[in-house]
Amino acid sequence: MDPSATSLSMPRLVLASTSRYRRELLERLRLPFRSESPQVDETPLPGEQPAELVLRLALAKARAVAGRQTDAVIIGSDQVADFDGTPLGKPGTHDRAVAQLRAMSGRAVVFHTGVAVLRPATGFERVVRVAVTVRFRALGDAEIEHYLQAERPYDCAGSAKSEGLGIALIDAIESDDPTALVGLPLIATARLLREAGVDVLGGRAR
Repeated sequence: MDPSATSLSMPRLVLASTSRYRRELLERLRLPFRSESPQVDETPLPGEQPAELVLRLALAKARAVAGRQTDAVIIGSDQVADFDGTPLGKPGTHDRAVAQLRAMSGRAVVFHTGVAVLRPATGFERVVRVAVTVRFRALGDAEIEHYLQAERPYDCAGSAKSEGLGIALIDAIESDDPTALVGLPLIATARLLREAGVDVLGGRAR
C-alpha cells in the first residue's frame, strides 16, 4: 500500500498477523499498514472458554508486536469457533477438518473474533469481542469432501471459509458485523482506531 496516499501525520499502522484473510480485510480501510508475525502461543489455558481465549490472544498478539513497535498503532486479532463450549481452531489437516465439519453438521456454532488496538505512545489499549452465530446445514460426507478438496480451508477456524464455497455449507449467519466471520471485524476495528486517535476516513491522526 502506498503511504503517500495519506497524511504525513498518520502513525504507522501494524497488523500483528500474517493471515492473508486479515490483510485483505484491513486493506478495505485504505490505510497504509505492514504485517508482522506476533509469534504467540495460541494454546488454550486449562478451562479457558472460547470467548475468553480470543480476547486474551488478540491482546497478546498486539502486545507482542507493540513491544517492538512503540511508535505505531498495533492491531491484534484472533478467532475461535465455539462448539458447545469447546474451542475449535484451525484444523491444519484434512482429517481434522472432516471431523470438525461432521461435528458441526446441522448445528449452530458461535465464531468468536477478538480484536485489540494498542497505541503505546499514548497508553491506549482496548480489546473487544464480536460473536457470529453460524447455522450449518445437515452435511453429507460427499459434500464435506467436495468442499474440502475445492477450498482446502485448513487455515480457517472451524474449517468454514464463508467467503468462498463454504457459504454453501450454511443455512444462516447472525451477526452485527459480517466481516468478523472472515477473521477481522472491521466495524469494531474502525471504531477502536478512531478511539486510538486515527481518523480512518480522513487518513490522519489526532
